Amino acid sequence: MKDERSQFRGHFRFSCFLAFITFTASLILLASCGHSIGKEDKGRKPVARVYNKYLFEDELLGIVSPGTTAEDSCKIIGNFITNWTKEALILNKAEANLTDEQKNVEKALEAYRQSLLLYAYEKELVRQKLDTVVTDEEMEEYYKSNQNNFQLKDNIIKVIYVKVKKKAPQLAKLRNLYRSDQPKDIEALKSYCHEFAENFYLDDNSWLLFDDLLKEIPIETYNKELFLRNNRFVEVTDSLHYYFLNIKGFKIKNSMSPLSFERENIRNIIINKRKLMLITAMKEDVYRDAKEKKDVELYK
Repeated sequence: MKDERSQFRGHFRFSCFLAFITFTASLILLASCGHSIGKEDKGRKPVARVYNKYLFEDELLGIVSPGTTAEDSCKIIGNFITNWTKEALILNKAEANLTDEQKNVEKALEAYRQSLLLYAYEKELVRQKLDTVVTDEEMEEYYKSNQNNFQLKDNIIKVIYVKVKKKAPQLAKLRNLYRSDQPKDIEALKSYCHEFAENFYLDDNSWLLFDDLLKEIPIETYNKELFLRNNRFVEVTDSLHYYFLNIKGFKIKNSMSPLSFERENIRNIIINKRKLMLITAMKEDVYRDAKEKKDVELYK
């Protein structure tokens, strides 16, 4: 620490000398205004003062990262001192202009402390006792009971997608494979993609956002819904690649969102409901137990 302090002190004194010479002169003038440093600060070197508050050189340790240039170090230190000075001045203004009631922050601090304690206790309770297993039956029941809450905000699709370079081999074979629903052709398509494709997606049981797919494929359309309704097999190209698209299914925004697309969302909703119920039950149990033990009295 001693070496670090000495290195910092030398860096501060010599690298920043020219930039801070005027500022330091003004500090010397301020320091001569009759304000003294406490005995506990003996030996500490002040670099700034605002009224009776001091910023000491050792408080600047660590604000400059190792390897920072002398010029950048000078700016960082200068900005830190300037910001400290401004905040100290504003704090002094606040002390002078606010009423005693406004300056009394003890209640706010205690309320904040209590909220932190409650949050920590509830978090630990949830960690220990919350059941996070959600069955398919529970998700399906919730979906059926709350269908008005599952309206699509975007177009979604089920798709097979393959991207290959224009010089890729067996393109005629690929054009047949990506259109086929035959199991043997699907397996052949997987093998082809693993060997030759730049990118591909073959999970046609999962829903994807159409907009996410458009980030991968250079399809230009002014009406996405019309495009989905009028296209099944799509082949587009750019200067380097071919893109093959087999749209297995789609749903238009503002229509009913399918359960398979909402499963993770529903799971989170159910778990959050359980969490609220667990916390509410805990509060009721604590209250009831305290009343039975006469630890709580309500005065009229």
